[in-house]
Amino acid sequence: MSPLFSPRQRGFTLVEVLVALSIVAIALMAGLQSTSALTRNALRQSDIVLAQLCAENELVRMRLSRQMPSVGDSTQPCEQAGRRLDVRVTVRPTPNPSFRRVDAQVLDGENSILRISTILGRY
Repeated sequence: MSPLFSPRQRGFTLVEVLVALSIVAIALMAGLQSTSALTRNALRQSDIVLAQLCAENELVRMRLSRQMPSVGDSTQPCEQAGRRLDVRVTVRPTPNPSFRRVDAQVLDGENSILRISTILGRY
């Protein structure tokens, strides 16, 4: 009768299995981190696109009013893709009284997403 395992047949040792599992775990963690980074970047890009739409809409609204904007600060709500953002518009004088500097900053709660600046002139 022959034994179940001959001396030449040999399986993996516990150390070899643990090393292989460690390598697989490290590879999976690296993949998870890169996937997480890609997801965060995609969400950030989406936030920036929505914020840019809000800021540009507010600046275009001011241009189309055909009036010199008054100096001061104001906040306007903006809803894009089901999200409510706030656009803080800051109007400042310039050395030339025929122009005003306008900053449109888009906020998500207290977090600033984007700021766009322009100069508006007297029409």
